[in-house]
Amino acid sequence: MNSQEAMELDEGRPEDGNSCSEPLMAWNMYSPRIYDYVLVADKVDDKTEPSYKKQEAFIEQLKGKKMQVNDVVHEEKVFYGIRAPKEIFEKYKYLLKVSDACNWSGEQGLLELDEDVGSEDFPQSTRIRVVHFVLHHTFLNSGENLSELLEQKVFDSMFCVHERKKQKALKRLWARWTAVFRNQPIDEIRVYFGEKVALYYLWLGCYTYLLVPASVVGIIIFLYGLAFFQTSPLITEVCESDIIMCPRCDKGCNAWNLSDTCAYAKVNHLFDNEGTVAFAMFMAIWATLFFEFWKRHRSKYVSKWKVFNWCEEEEEMILEVVNDEKCKPKEYHHSYWRTTLVLALSTLLLVVIIGLTHMLVVTRVVAAVQLAEAEWDFVSEYADMCAMLIGAVLHYVTMQVMSKVNKAAALKLCEIENCRSFAALEKSFTVKMFTFQFFTLFSSLIYIAFFLGRINGYPGNYVRLAGKWRLEECHPSGCLTDLFIQMAVILVLKQTVNNIFEFAVPWFKRCLKRAKAKKLERKCGHCYRKACRKEDPCDVCKLRDWIRNYHLNDVNAFSLFNEFLEMVLQFSFTTIFVAAFPLAPLLAFINNLFEIRLDAIKMVSLERRLVPQKTNDIGVWTKVLEAIGVLAVIANGLVIGFSTDFIPRLAYQYRYGPCANGTTDIHCMTGYINDTLATAYVTDEKVRSDFSFQQMVVNNVNYTHCRYKDYRSNEDQSLTPKFWFILAIRFAFVVLFEHVVVMCKFIAAWFIPDNPTSVKNSRLHDKLQRLKDELKGQKHHNAMSDGSTERSEFRLPVLFIFSEQQTGH
Repeated sequence: MNSQEAMELDEGRPEDGNSCSEPLMAWNMYSPRIYDYVLVADKVDDKTEPSYKKQEAFIEQLKGKKMQVNDVVHEEKVFYGIRAPKEIFEKYKYLLKVSDACNWSGEQGLLELDEDVGSEDFPQSTRIRVVHFVLHHTFLNSGENLSELLEQKVFDSMFCVHERKKQKALKRLWARWTAVFRNQPIDEIRVYFGEKVALYYLWLGCYTYLLVPASVVGIIIFLYGLAFFQTSPLITEVCESDIIMCPRCDKGCNAWNLSDTCAYAKVNHLFDNEGTVAFAMFMAIWATLFFEFWKRHRSKYVSKWKVFNWCEEEEEMILEVVNDEKCKPKEYHHSYWRTTLVLALSTLLLVVIIGLTHMLVVTRVVAAVQLAEAEWDFVSEYADMCAMLIGAVLHYVTMQVMSKVNKAAALKLCEIENCRSFAALEKSFTVKMFTFQFFTLFSSLIYIAFFLGRINGYPGNYVRLAGKWRLEECHPSGCLTDLFIQMAVILVLKQTVNNIFEFAVPWFKRCLKRAKAKKLERKCGHCYRKACRKEDPCDVCKLRDWIRNYHLNDVNAFSLFNEFLEMVLQFSFTTIFVAAFPLAPLLAFINNLFEIRLDAIKMVSLERRLVPQKTNDIGVWTKVLEAIGVLAVIANGLVIGFSTDFIPRLAYQYRYGPCANGTTDIHCMTGYINDTLATAYVTDEKVRSDFSFQQMVVNNVNYTHCRYKDYRSNEDQSLTPKFWFILAIRFAFVVLFEHVVVMCKFIAAWFIPDNPTSVKNSRLHDKLQRLKDELKGQKHHNAMSDGSTERSEFRLPVLFIFSEQQTGH
């Protein structure tokens, strides 16, 4: 207990030991686990109001299901405490035992000692899950359910109450910043929040742990580029060059010396070097190893939790029977019309997202032109860099805005799709939302990686937007630095800003609600009646705990989805295009160390309790992660083949450079930069239409030609045979890279079994023991049946003789 809590308890202790009837918004020393759920509604004095009638009707429906409902009025609010009878959970336990897929979870330890009431009871997580389902599947005679009543403001909110003792234990072991480097108490998390939340943290912990080797290799690749920072012949050639490059824009841009971009060439070498290929291949294989280790790690826990073969749809069916024994099955259905409509609308939204990417490209192009013509020398000199940073920031803002639009669109499409169950709805929503977010996040990166500097044309035939603005060009050292800067800005902004808002907003809201709740404080101290600890608590104790939970931040069915989406998108960053950003795994690792504790503090202290959900996997996210792994292989192969200069450097070293002729007294890459540049002459009428003579003045010297990056003939600007040779090698490399990496992935997946031997043996022993127990139970039943038959056979003659004696007498 910290000093603040002790002070609150001392200040609130009544001098005479008596309690009072006025509620206090304070921490409850004893948190009686009595009510499974709490409904809150506005107090209605006029009993003829429709909202009052609907409140009463819904409560009567719950009482008809033998629910215990206790209402407590506090100022303008009515709190309904709801507790389900034990018969509901006995029925639930029995149906689990006789089900096909969920019978193992029937032995999950559904009974535990309730210290608050001093007797054995079903775990609160199980009670909350069942009652939550019953509440949402209780209908008025008009057909309205609880969700609709909440939308109509008939009820203000609903929540399940935090268990104070377990909440404090989780804070001490897990939900605090000082526990960053401690192992997570996964079993305790499962008991309190359910298997779904526990598996999320288990997956996040496994992912963070395996980021360590990826981070180390990424740092090594970065240091490798840094080690040859000064000695690379490519950097030397750029920094000591006297080559005059063509102007970057039509007005306000003059020709420039290649040596002016020495710093840019050095930065590019840090990420575009010989180690990039090895790192991209390593990360592709790392993704496969991560999947395999995660499957093994998951199987250990789900086997221990007795949910290995658990089926979500069967669990939902069991809950339906528990709620209503006369329920009918939700039959499968498929509508080609609905599917076509959903597909068409999804495609339309993807087109809009790609259109936004084009708008970002236009913004970058226009910004580069305007900044190049600026009066400030620093801005005009680094116009391309500034335009790139502006584009990255705008991309981040677009992502934040579109995430709201994408969520609304995905929910609407799921509504059109008319999914038969919540499990199907969640799966459909996950796939749609991730797809929309993926395109929003990566469309701009795809443009930079594969189109920037490749579709801009050449002097005398530039591609222009609206016939006015020239498209951007890459630096002669390569385009990889542009991709790195875009990824770094988005990743740093996304992780930093999102985490700040993710923690600060709920914390600030709770502070505001606490300040507002101080007006509700009662003037006397806490209630210490022993009856409140072991029996039904008084209204003071009920309200104290309920109001404390009521003023926490609200949660919903998609609260955990948001956390998963954030981490899976981060996983995309650490695997797709990782060849351009070797430090991405390191940034992800540092972020995740704090992300785990941030989410834990938020769930335990700042938000209402999540409804514990049972599951045995992370669901459709597994398929999404596998798809990302495949995309990572394709994307990194294309980045190395087409975005980096790895293939052109390889071709120059062995075919066009000095070493190709057997010369060994100079470095094999000497003259490479000059070899990749074509020449444009101002005397050409087409070139003169793009460049004026004034733009060709550099250091008071008037040049008649300039260089640009491309494999083109100096005479007629046509593509040279060297271009077609390198293009063929690029395609061959991509195909070879992808096949080699995919083969390594399959070998790794085959070599590492999904389930450890210990799990298989444990399940084998469990199955054998279950068979033996069933046989023992059958023998006991037969013995009991035989005994009852013998007793009935013995009684029959005795009764017959007794009857004869009475007749004869």
